[in-house]
Amino acid sequence: MKNKYIALAACALISFTGCKKFIDVNQDPNRPTDVKESLILAPVEAAISQNITAAGGGNLAVILQQYMQVIALNQVPPNAGTYLMYHQDMDGDWYNFYPQVLNNLVILNKKAEADGNTNYAAIAKVLTAYTLGAATDVWGDVPYSKGFTGISNLTPTYDSQESVYTQIQTLLDGAIADIAKNSTVIPAGDDYYYSGDMAKWKKAAYTLKARYYMHLTKAPGHTAAAQAQLALTALQNGMTSNDDDMKMPFSGAAGAENPWQQNFLPGSTLVLASTFVDGFKTRKDPRLSKMVAPAIETGLYTGRQIGADDIGSLESYSLGGSFYADAGSNNYLLNYSEALFLKAEATLIVSGATVAQPVYVSAVRAHMSKLGIAEGDVVTYLAARGVLTSANAEQLIIEEKNIANFLCMEGYNDWRRTGYPALTKVKNALSEIPRRVLYPQSEIVPNPQPQQSAKLTDRVWWDAQ
Repeated sequence: MKNKYIALAACALISFTGCKKFIDVNQDPNRPTDVKESLILAPVEAAISQNITAAGGGNLAVILQQYMQVIALNQVPPNAGTYLMYHQDMDGDWYNFYPQVLNNLVILNKKAEADGNTNYAAIAKVLTAYTLGAATDVWGDVPYSKGFTGISNLTPTYDSQESVYTQIQTLLDGAIADIAKNSTVIPAGDDYYYSGDMAKWKKAAYTLKARYYMHLTKAPGHTAAAQAQLALTALQNGMTSNDDDMKMPFSGAAGAENPWQQNFLPGSTLVLASTFVDGFKTRKDPRLSKMVAPAIETGLYTGRQIGADDIGSLESYSLGGSFYADAGSNNYLLNYSEALFLKAEATLIVSGATVAQPVYVSAVRAHMSKLGIAEGDVVTYLAARGVLTSANAEQLIIEEKNIANFLCMEGYNDWRRTGYPALTKVKNALSEIPRRVLYPQSEIVPNPQPQQSAKLTDRVWWDAQ
């Protein structure tokens, strides 16, 4: 997809395999082996936004939204929405995660540490934790500790997901320690997300710590109470307002469009799913017009049933709404509202529904405030949703968190972890709802590992019964 940020990435990112210096002649001056930190950071942030959190260069982001019944393909089954997947479908996504992003983040971190540029090292660690977390959450065991040792080891063994989670927390702790060193070298325009505001990077690191603690509420060897307390402790230093959101801005000019707008272009086969759209109407949710666009043909808010046997007119279905899917919309990677929902769930586990209630209300309000919802509509909506009780608290917290995390893969993680929002398999489904994705063919052939036999319905380590 055409985007000036991805053009930057193509020019500046350092290749995964590197280039062994067999002779000292014919070195390509257009493929530098060493570049400044600023020239690595900008394109790698663009690549995360375009290809990890959206579907600019792979399938994963859209496939997970189909599993969550947020997005539908206007195609007859079988297709990804009815849980059809081949190993090669993940080839592009594995490339995005490993050669394009993680490899360059490892290089950025090493270079920044060697140069004493600890702010760049901190950002590299936060983004490594973010990207590695996304990879392990969909594939389970993945390469990391032995995956970036150079051309001498292109077939690394996989780390267990449990050990990956330990490494994620270590990375985030390292980032926080790096920020505390108060380096005078501070990113600016090369940091698309926070423009070098290291206080916000620190808050993001603590919020991510809470996210990954809460992922383990049902993991073997962990307890919900212990993970919730760890999350609450981390969140004391986490995000404090919508201004702390980690997001990629887009001007909307030609070549600088939000990637979700590009995914939802009129004429694309991607539309919003009926499960998602109808939920707004059932709840009488005032965010409908901000998050969902009316169908061009009818002016109505209409989603497509996933797995339907016919192909409908694309203009008869709703696309993403103006707040998230306009050309000039931000692409959100981590939200203040998520921090509050994490706090609400953790508070529920530790102290019960009554104590969690005001945190939950604050979380819903934070998201509605960001969308510009009128105060009267907020009050009416919250009253209709009701008060948290021991019977409904987890469901309401996770349902609202899923709405606030629109187009984010966290909804899929929360569904596997809690069972909310409640979903049933779609029409013409080929299996139960998948609980992971397949390992890519491009990895299976050159680097066979026993974990690669996993099926779509197999659970990752933390997704305990």
